[in-house]
Amino acid sequence: MVQEHEIRYLRLLAEQYPSIQSASNAIVTLSAQLQLPKGTEHFLSDVHGEHEAFAHVIRNGAGSIWRKIEEMFANSLSKCEQRNLATLIYYPEEKSTLLLQCAPDPEEWSRLTIVRLIRLCRVLTSKYRRETIRQFLPEQVAPIIEELLDEQEKIDNKAAYYQGLIETIISTGSARTFIIYLAELIQRLAIARLHVIGDIYDRGPGAHVILDALMEYHQVDIQWGNHDILWMGAAAGSEACIANVVRTCLRYGNMETLENGYGVSLLPLVSFAIETYKMDPCAQFIPKVSSNDGFSSQEIHMMAQMQKAMAVIQFKLEGQLIKRRPHYQMEDRLLLDRVNFEQGTIMLNETTYPLLDANFPTIDPAHPDVLTLEEQAVVAKLRLSFTNSKKLQQHVRFLYSKGSIYLIHDGNLLYHGCIAMNDDGSFRSFNVDGQAFTGQAFLDRVDRLSRQGYYATDNPAQKQYGMDAMWFLWCAPQSPLFGKEKMATFERYFLAEPATHKEKRNAYYALRDQEETADKILAEFGLDLATGHIINGHVPVKVVKGERPVKANGKMIVIDGGFSRAYQKETGIAGYTLISNSRGWLLAAHHPFESTQKAVSEERNIDSETEIIGSHPERMRIKHTDQGKAIQQEIEQLQALLEAYRQGLIKEHRV
Repeated sequence: MVQEHEIRYLRLLAEQYPSIQSASNAIVTLSAQLQLPKGTEHFLSDVHGEHEAFAHVIRNGAGSIWRKIEEMFANSLSKCEQRNLATLIYYPEEKSTLLLQCAPDPEEWSRLTIVRLIRLCRVLTSKYRRETIRQFLPEQVAPIIEELLDEQEKIDNKAAYYQGLIETIISTGSARTFIIYLAELIQRLAIARLHVIGDIYDRGPGAHVILDALMEYHQVDIQWGNHDILWMGAAAGSEACIANVVRTCLRYGNMETLENGYGVSLLPLVSFAIETYKMDPCAQFIPKVSSNDGFSSQEIHMMAQMQKAMAVIQFKLEGQLIKRRPHYQMEDRLLLDRVNFEQGTIMLNETTYPLLDANFPTIDPAHPDVLTLEEQAVVAKLRLSFTNSKKLQQHVRFLYSKGSIYLIHDGNLLYHGCIAMNDDGSFRSFNVDGQAFTGQAFLDRVDRLSRQGYYATDNPAQKQYGMDAMWFLWCAPQSPLFGKEKMATFERYFLAEPATHKEKRNAYYALRDQEETADKILAEFGLDLATGHIINGHVPVKVVKGERPVKANGKMIVIDGGFSRAYQKETGIAGYTLISNSRGWLLAAHHPFESTQKAVSEERNIDSETEIIGSHPERMRIKHTDQGKAIQQEIEQLQALLEAYRQGLIKEHRV
């Protein structure tokens, strides 16, 4: 017997499907969709603000478009012509102009190019429903492109029709417009879904540009990295997070995102730093910039002064936070409390070290973590600038809506950093008010607290607790996003002894090569040990030293290969992209990206080295995916509606 609450739901569903025929049609369409091949999905990690390299990988489908061109045109186009076509697809507006200028016969070039692009589009559209393709097309050209994609030009009755379409496009001067639309459609079809596994922010200058692009992307999810959560905390108003963000930007001379991207004013900090440290060389705080970055010696010195001012403020704010949250168990990071300001030394692990810089005009030795009135004013103005930045708030809300600490997708586990473990392989527990959290339960808790820190605006105590948790995720030993015993910022600035700079990794990183570790983690999240994979980033894979990204007998894949230029000497490559398609798994290793200009004019950065790292026993179709499970549920609900119509429990709204 059908329950009343089920009838109420079916009545709501009947508003969308008001007749037996409409419900039947939907069942037919959805059932057929289950048989389509699974779409190609790409996994990226640790892009660190390198917006041009990011855009290039997105445009070229991580090399998948180039592979398809090689496959389809190996016998009809030379390598040079294939590269021309590939670059045209990646950068259609720029490259079409260059190619048309040098083409002996622009009309013939346009004709051949349109035909080739249509051929490529047809192959890529084979994984999609026609209705879906229609949604991808600009309204003004959709009917014509749909006709061109319909594979009937070899039928006598249609041959002249197709040829007439192409000739008219050329004769009306619309060829370049259609070439651009077709190239953009190919880009769109190449990737069904994008997974960004953390660290969009820091190092490179264009995190805000990347987020603008992601907000326009058709289907994306994000697993937060420690750099992302830091900016999210800053946007929420966490003063400790704000101090870290500003100091890090100054350290790497990366002010583009902060000032031009988000309009955060640093003028209050400039005035304070110049006045407070005007006679201080701030030698330990010279930003990590090169001669090519265009900064004058005066600007570099000013950034050093600002960085020192912000570092001292940061250490004070962090000291307050650690004392406010004793359950974080981070008392060993109360470093200002361990400084002998008269002697210019610090006691660490029963060893006394001299400080490289002992000038602390704003620190009261009796109360080292108390901000001066001037420092309070700087922090208050910075906080206002962060919380009032419309663009930053827009991006952070997007990160919350599309992001999470971890994601289970199609039986695979995605997270940025690690699952904190003890040396014996057991999950490390985090204790709060007598309750212990480990593994998945701990990740669920910090995910919730991160949202609370941003959204609990009507409860200041809850909001502060959540904001503090975001700082915890940035740098605490038990953070799944950080994964080290300490963040040695103070030691790197003030101590010469290299041993004090060492940041010991969590035991997870020593254990992750073992299949047993991967199985333990997959089981913790309720995943199939035979088919599940763990996909993460965070720690660069040192390819130059022979390290492999595929670990634990293929069950764990680490895809941080050095998207950020800062890590490319360490890794030897310029990032990995993991590709999942209906046939299996591929890993693409990318060459360093030089510039968009060179990619267009000199056709650089076309190739990626790709290897197959796994194959599915049978071709994976939509019915095998999470999307397929959702479609199957929808079919079952529609079948229930159909039965309710036929039993007379619900009346048709429209016949």
